[in-house]
Amino acid sequence: MDRSVLMDPPSLVPLAGAVLTSGNRAIVVVVAAVALAALVVAWFFTRQVLAAGEGTERMREIAAAVQEGANAYLGRQLRTLAVFAVVVFLLLFALPADTWSQRAGRSLFFLVGALFSASTGYVGMRLAVRANVRVAAAARDAAPAPGEPEKDPAEVAHRAMRLAFRTGGVVGMCTVGLGLLGVSCVVLVYAADAPKVLEGFGLGAALIAMFMRVGGGIFTKAADVGADLVGKVEQGIPEDDPRNAATIADNVGDNVGDCAGMAADLFESYAVTLVAALILGKAAFGDHGLAFPLIVPAIGVVTAVIGILAVSPRRTDRGGMSAVNRGFLVSAVISLGLVAVAAFTYLPSSYAALEGVTEPGLRGHDGDPRVLALVAVALGIVLAALIQQLTGYFTETNRRPVRDVGKSSLTGPATVVLAGVALGMESAVYTALLIGLTVYGAFLLGGASIMLALFAVALAGTGLLTTVGVIVAMDTFGPVADNAQGIAEMSGDVEGAGARVLTDLDAVGNTTKAITKGIAIATAVLAAAALFGSYRDAIATAVADVGVEAGALTLSMDISQPDNLFGLILGSSVVFLFSGLAINAVSRSAGSVVYEVRRQFREHPGIMDFTEKPEYGRVVDICTKDALRELATPGLLAVTAPIAVGFALGVGPLGAYLAGAIGTGALMAVFLANSGGAWDNAKKLVEDGNHGGKGSEAHAATVIGDTVGDPFKDTAGPAINPLLKVMNLVALLIAPAVVRFGHGDDANAGVRAAVAVVALLVVIVAVLLSKRRSVDVS
Repeated sequence: MDRSVLMDPPSLVPLAGAVLTSGNRAIVVVVAAVALAALVVAWFFTRQVLAAGEGTERMREIAAAVQEGANAYLGRQLRTLAVFAVVVFLLLFALPADTWSQRAGRSLFFLVGALFSASTGYVGMRLAVRANVRVAAAARDAAPAPGEPEKDPAEVAHRAMRLAFRTGGVVGMCTVGLGLLGVSCVVLVYAADAPKVLEGFGLGAALIAMFMRVGGGIFTKAADVGADLVGKVEQGIPEDDPRNAATIADNVGDNVGDCAGMAADLFESYAVTLVAALILGKAAFGDHGLAFPLIVPAIGVVTAVIGILAVSPRRTDRGGMSAVNRGFLVSAVISLGLVAVAAFTYLPSSYAALEGVTEPGLRGHDGDPRVLALVAVALGIVLAALIQQLTGYFTETNRRPVRDVGKSSLTGPATVVLAGVALGMESAVYTALLIGLTVYGAFLLGGASIMLALFAVALAGTGLLTTVGVIVAMDTFGPVADNAQGIAEMSGDVEGAGARVLTDLDAVGNTTKAITKGIAIATAVLAAAALFGSYRDAIATAVADVGVEAGALTLSMDISQPDNLFGLILGSSVVFLFSGLAINAVSRSAGSVVYEVRRQFREHPGIMDFTEKPEYGRVVDICTKDALRELATPGLLAVTAPIAVGFALGVGPLGAYLAGAIGTGALMAVFLANSGGAWDNAKKLVEDGNHGGKGSEAHAATVIGDTVGDPFKDTAGPAINPLLKVMNLVALLIAPAVVRFGHGDDANAGVRAAVAVVALLVVIVAVLLSKRRSVDVS
């Protein structure tokens, strides 16, 4: 017998007794209606944003150039990904399923998940590139033209901030609305079979999000790094100076990377967490488990609207982050209260009253399922609040860690880099401990029942989902504020108090982006942990289907077994390889941008005295071409590596592989995000006159630190989130095939070896081709 499997205790037999009762169906219909209402709210917010003024003609021209570049890139990216989606759609038909209906539904809803994920990203980008000029125009009112009445700068700043945050609110409402709508439709159509079909929905969302995250991240940071190194360091001109040929590409990148990429990322977190919660909920809570995991995020839709509206700056606030924190905490507290009402209203008071639960012994479990559900959800909400505060501490400009990084600029770029790396490493430990304690606390709620414990982890994930609407709004706020400052500086039409308003908003945006990245990795870990439980259940089901020892086989996670330890090491290693590939891709593309911007300055000396205009489109084309070329390798690694491990080593090492990736990925993602955020805000501290100001040696040092941090925080770090979920979903989908060809009557060592070799060759060839690429100096 394969050492990756051991005798399974009776509590792990497959469960399939849950049904969608008429009462639960009515609840799911209401949840779907709430999802549609979220899309209506997004429409109202959109009208509010677009009603604002667009500023001067020069500002509108620059905004139009950014819009054109963003639309062109995202259109080309989506056409590229459409081909990949069709291939995966066909491959899903080849994987085992209980019925042809499940197999067809899984493939069909893979396309729906991919479409919704892409749509969320596109909507985020589409509105952000139209809102940025409006935020800049709103800030311009702080310094009225001669003859115009004076306006209160504080009130102008508050109006600009509300406008930027409402833009994020549109994206947040689209994220939760489409995510909840898609899952609700699957449950209504497939009822108790919904969890199997939702695996395809989740994979579609996760794959597209990962490609958009990687591709958009490469685009935005190649342009940003190239613009900084040539413009700021070599030419000594401001960040968004119109003489820099990379400035338009930089502003385009903010939208296709941060807006489109993060919106798709958090959408797939939303979808995948619900997938895991419904798979485990069906097993642990029976009939109630098909509805309660949807009720919790539906509550989050309502409270997200309240939280977004609550982000209204006050004169008593210490800064912009005070208003953002207030909106987030208001949403979290109200969510917790409403979830308590829902739990004690909908769920029974004892496990014996749960219908559709077939796991032996669970209905005799002591305790109150309402308490378990409430405490588990509360853990997720509290985790989000704690990570928000912790990440803010390590990345806000008025906190000691970032100020210490700023001080290190006085001794040169090397000490800036060292200080930022140390900050990221330390903050990753605290964040990982918070996430780990949440997972462990939720696990303890299950007592002796492993299935119940895993469902509690999934419910903690749904608790965190109640804050996603506000989280997405916070994230989109960042690039909108960044773009607004860029448009203002390039146009030269926003000066004095208006320019200071935009600088302050940009600093707040850097912090909100760092916070959302921290919360996003928390959702990724919780979703991955819950999916790990789903993987465990899928193995139990698969071994029962092949009839091996009466279905008593399951995976063993005993890492004293060399094959499992090897799998664990491989899982940890793939996170490093994935991150390295993403950062190298940015490095190569940024190198091409540097050569192009240098060429334009050299061959067109009139650029510096404004007698010649830079060729902005050349840099946009370079970034587009490189991003679409480079995103394939990390994507292929995420999909094919778990296939190679599973078919070569078995289900036990594949489980260990996932565990290694989750643990290492959590630390790596937070380290990269917080280091990058701290370097960026340290640069702003110096630019504001701390330790030197613009043009000083200290400023040059922080610019170099920021360029190192750019691919950290906006490419590799955020892309780890979908990486973890893609690998977990791929493992979940291939688990039945791995068992089938490894055990029972259909066991076939040749097929396993062939699949493993092909998958491994794909990984090797993709990595080698990536290594052979060079910087375009033509």
